[in-house]
Amino acid sequence: MSEHGTGDAFDEIPTTTLADLLGREQVMDIGIRPLWQPVPRVAGPAFTVRCPRGDNLMLHAAIYRAAPGSVIVVESGDVDYALAGGNVCAVAQRRGVAAFVADGLIRDLGEVRQAGFPVFARGVIPIPGAKNAIGSLGEPVRCGGALVRPGDVVVGDEEGVVVVPAARRDEVLAAARAKLAKEANQSLDAWEEQHRDRIEKALSDKGFTG
Repeated sequence: MSEHGTGDAFDEIPTTTLADLLGREQVMDIGIRPLWQPVPRVAGPAFTVRCPRGDNLMLHAAIYRAAPGSVIVVESGDVDYALAGGNVCAVAQRRGVAAFVADGLIRDLGEVRQAGFPVFARGVIPIPGAKNAIGSLGEPVRCGGALVRPGDVVVGDEEGVVVVPAARRDEVLAAARAKLAKEANQSLDAWEEQHRDRIEKALSDKGFTG
């Protein structure tokens, strides 16, 4: 499969590297965390979902519509009801969905962890939401404060979740690979020397003489 149109090439790129390149607005807030450890790094094109508070119908619909390899990203903001449980995660996994990234909660965490399905969310709660309200599929959403458009590359690992805009995919991937290669070839001694010089110059520039 070509690297274009997939997040697979980003499997090798840590979120810390991407955050350095993209800045704060592309990083989801600290509430969006992996719900089990050690979570694998996941990367894939966003399939976006918006669920009204207290309702999970659109996420349940999304698992049958998202292409294999997709990361389903959910805007909800609901911390009272679960968006999905063990069976929904299992079906998503069986259909090739790479992960859920949800601004909300799930349930049946033990089943999800045992199956090894990656979920990044705000937490767990045992009560499910309703299935009555129409939200949206395939429209821009906000998850963890970050804007996510369909097809953006979503990368998650133990550090958090970063969104790579689709329009910048190739540019960011090349810059990330170059940054990692440079870091791999730099010894700790060399890093320390450069770091110390930079810190001392910053202190001096601010007039600090201690």
